[in-house]
Amino acid sequence: MNVVVKGKQASRSEAPILVIAPHSTFLDGGIIYATGFPSIIVRRESGTNPYIGKLINFTQPVYVWRDDPDSRQNTIKEIISRATSDLDWPQILIFPEGTCTNRSCLITFKPGAFYPGVPIQPVCIRYPNKLDTVTWTWEGPSALKLLWLTLTQPYSYCEIEFLPVYVPNEEEKRDPKLFANNVRAVMAKTLGVPVSDYTYGDCKLMARAKGMNLPNSTSLVEVQKLRHRLHLHQANVEENLLNSNISCTNCSRISFVEFCKLLNLSPNDHATQHLFRLYDKSCTGVIDFREYLLGVLALSNSRTTLDAV
Repeated sequence: MNVVVKGKQASRSEAPILVIAPHSTFLDGGIIYATGFPSIIVRRESGTNPYIGKLINFTQPVYVWRDDPDSRQNTIKEIISRATSDLDWPQILIFPEGTCTNRSCLITFKPGAFYPGVPIQPVCIRYPNKLDTVTWTWEGPSALKLLWLTLTQPYSYCEIEFLPVYVPNEEEKRDPKLFANNVRAVMAKTLGVPVSDYTYGDCKLMARAKGMNLPNSTSLVEVQKLRHRLHLHQANVEENLLNSNISCTNCSRISFVEFCKLLNLSPNDHATQHLFRLYDKSCTGVIDFREYLLGVLALSNSRTTLDAV
């Protein structure tokens, strides 16, 4: 693969952290070599991999322990410790999106890289090929197939662009999410793509919904966000409805008024109207309430709810 590097990588003293986006393929791992083997954030299992484990350990990574409930906080503490240390640690390289996307936008950046409040160097990755054989997302070809397709191409290109170091102001130092959003905006402008409020958690939710063959699976992320806005998740409204026997004449065809009554929602609330429209795709004015309950309750963390469904 022909790699073109634009701009200049900052030193650790100038920018202790490198943030890379968009993250779209396993081939992005090549940037570890291009940036001089900085420390990476990686799952502990990867360090024991017989093929790449030794290479990962060479970078002095920050390991994430999946089974440890305190892992997230410990990871953030370690990032802060290294980024602000006077010791000769390598730079820390982070893919702030936390998952692979198709590069059509930049999804929400996780705030982990931005907690230290230190200068950060944004790094953009592009694959300006006529045929896209590299994009590896949760819904698409396997890594092996993509690797084979890439190897069959006469030429493949990758562009790595180092942007100017982003120095946070005092407000951004106090608010990692603001810092993350502002850095994302700079990178999106450079890439010429929009930003999206979707997160890694949203991607996991859609993948889980699809794996369970739930109807309307691609809309369930929006459904969950609207439920949070309407505070339905706090009162466990849907679960209580199921446990108390739903009192609707025909649950396969309920109107907007019935929908509001069942969930105790205001019909004048725009969020309520939007939630109903997500299931009223044919604009008939009625929805299948069972479909709504199935999607919401199946994705609940409550085992009793899943058993009830």
